[in-house]
Amino acid sequence: MKFVFDLDGTICFKGQPLSQDIMTALESCMAKGHELIFASARPIRDLLPVLPEPMRKLPMVGGNGAFVAKDGETIEVCAFPVEMVEAISKIISAFKLPYLIDGDWDYAYTGSEDHPIYRNLDPLKLAKKVVLDELRDIVKIVLFPGEQHKEILAELGKLPISLYEHTSENIVDISPSGIDKWNGLKKLGVLEGDFIAFGNDANDKAMFVKAKESVCVGVHEVQKYATLQVPSEEAAVIAMLQELSEKY
Repeated sequence: MKFVFDLDGTICFKGQPLSQDIMTALESCMAKGHELIFASARPIRDLLPVLPEPMRKLPMVGGNGAFVAKDGETIEVCAFPVEMVEAISKIISAFKLPYLIDGDWDYAYTGSEDHPIYRNLDPLKLAKKVVLDELRDIVKIVLFPGEQHKEILAELGKLPISLYEHTSENIVDISPSGIDKWNGLKKLGVLEGDFIAFGNDANDKAMFVKAKESVCVGVHEVQKYATLQVPSEEAAVIAMLQELSEKY
């Protein structure tokens, strides 16, 4: 069976790398013959640092589906059309919004250095921070709307994009239209009903509804699409993983 894991808030917490206990549980799952896949909102660049070296070549979906990697190589990147970048740029300018904008590897960032996103941004120094005009392809956009979030969401809602609002961090996460974690999993050859998904946020809905079993970690609106739910505690996640890896 394939086991698909979101990262932040699911199997790693507060931006820290996977704990030894989580790594041991994942290794035990693989030892039973299961395949592991990681599916995160992070681009591949920022997904790698939280994983131990031996797991960095496992299949991955990054950027909510915009990046797909296998065997340590990015095999597909889905970028915004030029006209969509221009439309979003107008909204950024109109509202004077700080942002994190990812290209296929490098990034542009104008947000606060105190925000958790900045602390998790390219910790291995694998990429370059550049000005927006230097990014070749725009793959993922994170906006920091502040108190203007309703007005900004109304404007973004007029565009054909994939959008997720993360209220706990007060950010808006934007991907190209039709891009989500399930879309990325399909590009890795994953079939509907042939995997078990662990996640904790709205961006996990697309894979939850296609999974054989889906586990919501913590209390979140997305749990209504899950078949199972556990507290947002490492021990509870490990116990559920052990149960499902033995069952399937």
